[in-house]
Amino acid sequence: MHNHIISTNFAETKKKNNNNMKIKAIFVAALMAVAAINMTSCTEKKFRVEGTIKGANDSTLYLENMSLNGPVAVDSVKLSEDGKFSFAEKASEAPEFYRLRIAGQIINVAVDSTETIGITAEYPGMASNYVVTGSEECMKIKELATMQMGLQAKVNAIAQSAYLGIDAVADSIDRVVESYKNTVKYHYIFKEPMKAYSYFALFQTISLGNASSLIFNPRNSEEDVKVFAAVATSWDTYWPKAERGENLHNIAIEGMKNVRIIRSQRAQTIDPSKVSTTGIIDIQLADNKGTVRTLSQLKGKVVMLDFHLFANEASTKRIMMMRELYNKYHAQGLEIYQVSVDPDEHFWKTQTAALPWISVRADQEHQNVLADYNVQQIPTFFLISRDNAVYKRDAQVKDLEAEIRSLL
Repeated sequence: MHNHIISTNFAETKKKNNNNMKIKAIFVAALMAVAAINMTSCTEKKFRVEGTIKGANDSTLYLENMSLNGPVAVDSVKLSEDGKFSFAEKASEAPEFYRLRIAGQIINVAVDSTETIGITAEYPGMASNYVVTGSEECMKIKELATMQMGLQAKVNAIAQSAYLGIDAVADSIDRVVESYKNTVKYHYIFKEPMKAYSYFALFQTISLGNASSLIFNPRNSEEDVKVFAAVATSWDTYWPKAERGENLHNIAIEGMKNVRIIRSQRAQTIDPSKVSTTGIIDIQLADNKGTVRTLSQLKGKVVMLDFHLFANEASTKRIMMMRELYNKYHAQGLEIYQVSVDPDEHFWKTQTAALPWISVRADQEHQNVLADYNVQQIPTFFLISRDNAVYKRDAQVKDLEAEIRSLL
């Protein structure tokens, strides 16, 4: 009996000890997990963007990541009267790009090894009226953004000049853009191609009319391909596995292929007897069936050169007006050469499938036709005489039908 009690007590004690050991093990495991979390949070690299934006009380300030697929909202805050804000996010290994945005006002920032970036600005002019501290990269980006605004102002002034013809406008714009590119190439990109601000400079754009295009265009310029290649090579060296670097590398390779094609086409021998001069800037674009249609080949007809956006809510009414003109005067020699600037190719093909005239589309690669004809708004049209000379543009035409009849 005594032995039974001892054995029973021993079993109960052993059971209690086992339970205590299990509790201790769980407690130790929990401590280790907490420690691991603390170690991770301590070693995880973060960056901060903080500062003050005055004059934006009750406005929402967004921090957006400028991903390869476009801006992605990361965080936001509703500003109070003092305008103070602070964002903290995980930093990536390679440089990454963000922007602060209130409505259409934007401040671009780049994050590399910098832990804290300070921004002081005033709304609503914060895109140009701000001070950045703590980041040389962001200071350079501000310089580039300010320069780009100056370039855009020059281009707008040239395009709106009432004293310059189409050719003079195109030449003047080309000169100021080329000057800008040389400054950025030699003072920024080629100087430090591994820097985030050099990457930023590659993707600056310029607007003409309703269209925007890259200032450095690797699709059709051998010199611009070299600029992209310089930055791509640096990223391959410093951040070999970065997605942005791989994207740059692919852009440069594709650009080299396009340049070789252009160079090959230029090297082909041309029979001088087949060269003709015209009073228009020629356009060669593919129509909705894939056939390249050349504007100058319509010589002998009266042509309405029309720049159009089918996505515009007024498009249907305008197309009906053009169809009436076409049906009435086509047999007498009227032709319509319509250039769409719609970004969605499938939508454009659907909209033009039943149209009887020539419908072509200027995609991103061919936006230069807008600059060539000093197109400031969409829609815009030009009347071209039978001898291939620009007769009048829409602003000079009071009675379209009467002008067409006078040319037929």
